Amino acid sequence: MALFQKITWLIAALSAMATASSFASQYLLGMNPCVLCILQRLMVMSVGIAALVVLMLAGSIKKRLLGVALISVPAVYGIGVAVYQLWLQSLPPGAAPACGAPWTFRLRDWPLFEIWEPVVRGFGDCAVADYFLGVPLPVWSVLYFSTVLLLVWYAFIRSLRR
Repeated sequence: MALFQKITWLIAALSAMATASSFASQYLLGMNPCVLCILQRLMVMSVGIAALVVLMLAGSIKKRLLGVALISVPAVYGIGVAVYQLWLQSLPPGAAPACGAPWTFRLRDWPLFEIWEPVVRGFGDCAVADYFLGVPLPVWSVLYFSTVLLLVWYAFIRSLRR
């Protein structure tokens, strides 16, 4: 198996673990995700799905470049959302703007909502920091998305050299 495929499998596995951790923290530990947290969760899931699609596209350099782009777009967007949330959390209490209506309110009339509603359920405050091992959760998101970007681009560049 080529390095590009191995790293793509690793990204898919990391995404599955990060998604499982997100659901466990919400449904087992009782943490209430905010709108931005849910957006980051959706980007983690998008990276994982994109990685699985990329595994089916294996082949020419053009297909690998398309695959890298498919993985990179949600990862870059996820970094942007996490950094924005970190900025919100750095503001003095009461100075942070509201992060908007919950996704369950925004999307309640969409088809099959009752099936995917547990993915977007959450009413937390974006300006309130939750921590894991003493580090705010958006920092963990930035680390995850940055790692994904570094891995996928490293694998792509290495695949060009062979």
